[in-house]
Amino acid sequence: MALLEVKNLKTYFDTDAGTVKAVDGVSFSIEPGKTLGIVGESGCGKSVTSLSIMQLLPKPVGRVAGGEILMNGKNLLDLSEPEMRKIRGNDISMIFQEPMTSLNPVYTIGEQIMEPLRFHQGMNDRQALDRAVEMIDLVGIPSPKQRVTEYPHQLSGGMRQRAMIAMALACNPALLIADEPTTALDVTVQAQILDLMNELRERLNSAIMFITHDLGVIAQMAQRVVVMYAGKVVEEADVEPLYGTPKHPYTQGLLRSIPRMDSDRERLDVIPGVVPSPLNFPGGCKFHNRCDRCMDRCVREESPLYLLKGNRKVRCWLYEDSAEREGAEE
Repeated sequence: MALLEVKNLKTYFDTDAGTVKAVDGVSFSIEPGKTLGIVGESGCGKSVTSLSIMQLLPKPVGRVAGGEILMNGKNLLDLSEPEMRKIRGNDISMIFQEPMTSLNPVYTIGEQIMEPLRFHQGMNDRQALDRAVEMIDLVGIPSPKQRVTEYPHQLSGGMRQRAMIAMALACNPALLIADEPTTALDVTVQAQILDLMNELRERLNSAIMFITHDLGVIAQMAQRVVVMYAGKVVEEADVEPLYGTPKHPYTQGLLRSIPRMDSDRERLDVIPGVVPSPLNFPGGCKFHNRCDRCMDRCVREESPLYLLKGNRKVRCWLYEDSAEREGAEE
């Protein structure tokens, strides 16, 4: 049974320039103890999807316009704000992209880890402090008893990110949402953080929703991948089939653009153009003006999400009559 099910999620922003359909009918699920990778270029709706799940959208501009977000069968969109506060940090935790702007600069690291323990677990100060020291040690920060008394500015970037992970995992959440948690880190620290998250997932049996634009990171972290473009899912598959035989032209372009040590190419492949503005999405397939396999129909109509053999999904007219098809989801 899925731990989290997102069904036809639509998240819109009402601006002076018009309505922005940042997420437009996204569906996926995450099983306990598994990692789901969500990838795509900046502006494709990855982070907005995570903020919708946590119900942290900026009000009143952002709103969930439709769909369901089911956690163990309970629709989170039906919960009041006090009910969601009991879930955030306890059942679902989130690691943000830049820890220096996510950690409170006027509170010690220990105090920030202790806060959810007191609120959600009912611990007293001594119990919460002991747990904070334990978590700091668990994520590999040296001298944990000293670190809990220090402030964010006294820690390196890698240590701050580890402290964010310690805070997120303190209450043993069933689901951890990681929004590009290693983007600002150097490659050696990045590898350590990814190894740590995998180790903690296995040890605590937490599910992870890992958001990134880096397909190389996803290959190391996830068992299943959702590829998003312009607010929609364009492909979904297990990691090995997706990397071995990508179906959607956008996924193929992303994989071609990954640098390879064994390649004799002088220049990297690129996908021409940029993600269109959500205020001015093109008609038909949102990717058609960047696609080298565009057909007339792509300009006029958007493809449904086709179900392919091997538990794969792809949103592309190329698979309308494919022998791989098993049906259409919408």
